[in-house]
Amino acid sequence: MSRTSLFLVPTPIGNLGDITLRSLDVLKSVDTILAEDTRTSSRLLQHYQISKPLQSFHIFNEHKTLSSLISRLQGGEVMALITDAGTPGISDPGFLLVRECLRAGLTIESLPGATALVPALIKSGFPSDRFVFEGFLPHKKGRQTLLKKLAEEERTIVLYESPHRLVKTLQQIVQFFGDQRMVSVSRELTKIFEETKTGAAKDVLSYFLEKDVKGEIVLVIDGKKE
Repeated sequence: MSRTSLFLVPTPIGNLGDITLRSLDVLKSVDTILAEDTRTSSRLLQHYQISKPLQSFHIFNEHKTLSSLISRLQGGEVMALITDAGTPGISDPGFLLVRECLRAGLTIESLPGATALVPALIKSGFPSDRFVFEGFLPHKKGRQTLLKKLAEEERTIVLYESPHRLVKTLQQIVQFFGDQRMVSVSRELTKIFEETKTGAAKDVLSYFLEKDVKGEIVLVIDGKKE
């Protein structure tokens, strides 16, 4: 069995206790940890008394650093990739590095662990046997086209959204999906102020119009019924 060069390690989405024992063992054993934000990751590593070299790896530098990272991995260095929260590659950096590692014949292991979309989907009460994950909607170009397409989707839809765009997105769901389409908004998952609001789109919109929305958000939309 070939030696693993790169480990993809999920990190907690909020509560620091939501990390597996295997993930901690891997982070303690690798030569280098690639982190989306070294300041954020340092707090997690300090909490678990893990002292390993940290290197920044994010969407703004991943293209520039790929070739040097691959060379180091081919030279025998073992690395772990983590993001600020959740599983690498899920709306976070990771895809490009994984692809280049595979092209170079390097062995990768992806560890199971935290990701925000699953608890939000399960908490929604909408069908979870078949669903589609769209990540973040486009900010401008193609946004309305995609929303109109998703309005016809029969499977449950899962989106990520930022606090300052939530109201706009809910307004567009009312516009394109109808004001009675059921939606579920989960924010601050696993944290002290965790909140999930589920109901007809117009009611959920009214609720968040009255709030100062904070925290990371997962938006789940019930599929179109026949």
